[in-house]
Amino acid sequence: MVKKRQEGEGPAPGIADLAEIPEVPFSAPAGRPAGVEVMTLAELRARADACQLATPHRPGFHHLLTVDSGRLLHSVDFREHVLAPGDWLWSRPGQVQHFGDLAGAEGRLVLFESGFLDPSTAAAARIEDWYGPAVRHLEGAAAHRMDEALRQLHHEFGELGGLPLEVHVEVLRHLLAVLVLRAAYPAGPADGGADGNCEASETYLRFRDAVERDFARSRRVADYAKALGYAPRTLSRATEIAAGVGAKEFIDRRVVLEAKRLLAHGDRSAARIADRLGFADATNFTKFFQRRAGITPIAFRTAVRGGAGATGAEGVAEGVGAAGAGGGAG
Repeated sequence: MVKKRQEGEGPAPGIADLAEIPEVPFSAPAGRPAGVEVMTLAELRARADACQLATPHRPGFHHLLTVDSGRLLHSVDFREHVLAPGDWLWSRPGQVQHFGDLAGAEGRLVLFESGFLDPSTAAAARIEDWYGPAVRHLEGAAAHRMDEALRQLHHEFGELGGLPLEVHVEVLRHLLAVLVLRAAYPAGPADGGADGNCEASETYLRFRDAVERDFARSRRVADYAKALGYAPRTLSRATEIAAGVGAKEFIDRRVVLEAKRLLAHGDRSAARIADRLGFADATNFTKFFQRRAGITPIAFRTAVRGGAGATGAEGVAEGVGAAGAGGGAG
């Protein structure tokens, strides 16, 4: 059951209201242009505190990471990924993540703010579409193209002083654009849409954006269908084509994800989280969460914090923001 909000109560919380989890801001290294940084995992190990990197945190910038050798465990939105050579991981701003043991892998990492790219590139690369796969494994020509794009970006990042600063920044912007466009479409045209069904893709994108905006207001497919002008069956069919799950499953997964984020990064009671997410009361929220996640909210919070260590959000913002984004003040 979704709790109905009364007139005069104010708007239901959207994603901006829900995201009270402290974000780790991007901080440019001293003497470097703001908005982008390229480093090796060896450099990250030297700068960052391993315990802070292992603590779940919510960066306000993109991570594009590839492993060259070894294995690396990395969690994005509470899903663990074991990265091997040839794997590329892309986590977006606002996603909750933490690193595993960095000593077991070598690789390269690109950090960048969404605003560093020009708007047309950002739109074409779908840089805010965190609904897509976090990890892709590339081989053959696709792997070579990505590696070459990253190699050129990494080289240019280290060439500060070879060009006037404003020109250097523009070169970095263009090289980063090549990399993220390659990352968004590693298989070429095959990555361009929902199995070639343009109508289904457009329907799904409208539904996805509506869910992102209104998941705390409604979990009913019929409400979204009415607002968007589709039949519920049309929404489910388009969502199954594009995302592999039905519309109701899609909505519920988004609600569960936000609940996990709120549980992991704060001390709110189940009643307060229930209210934030539009549930009538804590009992309904707890039943929903346990049915969907297979664990109670409190047990989930205990497990996440126990597995990640006890470092507080303030310490993560100071340590990870500085070391993970170049050593500046977070």
